[in-house]
Amino acid sequence: MEKKAAFAGGCFWCMVKPFDTYDGIIDVKSGYMGGTKENPTYEEVCTGETGHFEVIQIVYDDEIFDYDRLLDIYWKQVDPTDDGGQFADRGSQYRTAIFYYDEEQHKKAIDSKRKLEDSKYFDEPIVTEILPATTFYEAEEKHQKYYKKQPSHYNMYYRNSGRYNFVKSYWDGRKPNRDELKKKLTSIQFEVTQNDMTEAPFENEYYMNFEDGIYVDIVSGEVLFTSKDKFHSSCGWPAFSKPVKDVAVSTRSDYSMGMLRTEVRSMGSNSHLGHVFDDGPEESGGLRYCINSASLRFIPRDKMEEGYGEYLKIFED
Repeated sequence: MEKKAAFAGGCFWCMVKPFDTYDGIIDVKSGYMGGTKENPTYEEVCTGETGHFEVIQIVYDDEIFDYDRLLDIYWKQVDPTDDGGQFADRGSQYRTAIFYYDEEQHKKAIDSKRKLEDSKYFDEPIVTEILPATTFYEAEEKHQKYYKKQPSHYNMYYRNSGRYNFVKSYWDGRKPNRDELKKKLTSIQFEVTQNDMTEAPFENEYYMNFEDGIYVDIVSGEVLFTSKDKFHSSCGWPAFSKPVKDVAVSTRSDYSMGMLRTEVRSMGSNSHLGHVFDDGPEESGGLRYCINSASLRFIPRDKMEEGYGEYLKIFED
């Protein structure tokens, strides 16, 4: 069923990309909501005098991509403790808010905010408002899909605004179960998944493994990739043309090592997995998910019946 969602998270340029690549996401628009002036312009909203928030409106199919996943992605893009704006952007128009379209969204938004408060990720109170959706005014065309239209400026702004460093430090470094994970994982598994390290090429466990089976998140056990989509690559790490389902992983810009890459993280545990490049086999979509073996656990086909039997159908053809 087609539904709408709306989120305010500071500059709307930076809020579109995190939602824009999943099956089930029909469209993401930048715009304005919550103010008093009809059909406001960007310049008017930027004054902070119209009462509007910069927002994104998402049209999604909730049978493919549910609202809980939208909320999970949303929280990981913002500083929910800042009531004066977001990062370098100051003013009421840049505050965070979740705008709900029905009572189900309202309840889920309240529950997700309460879980975030209970998680103790942040020392300061969560100030993100939960508000009923009002008229959405679509922003000017030059602001739509800005990350595609002006990629160089977008990447520079995303990094220099402070958002990138905040996301890295708070959402990747403030996991409450790090001590438990140190006991559960090997040293290399912990460093790769929790500290974004990269294992040695060619000398890792699954680089040359082409046995039938599935590859699951070493932390959560969630299914990430299958041998059906694995291909031989000279990169030195396991290479896949796609995840088993796109909601299993998330991607974002990575500016480490003095270059711009697209990082791949597991959706379930927010663990670092590797990076995705556009030099994969064209007949399989052209992508190469270059994944650290240390972030994965391989389950052979003949052992999938216990716990992962629903995925056996992948190997029936």
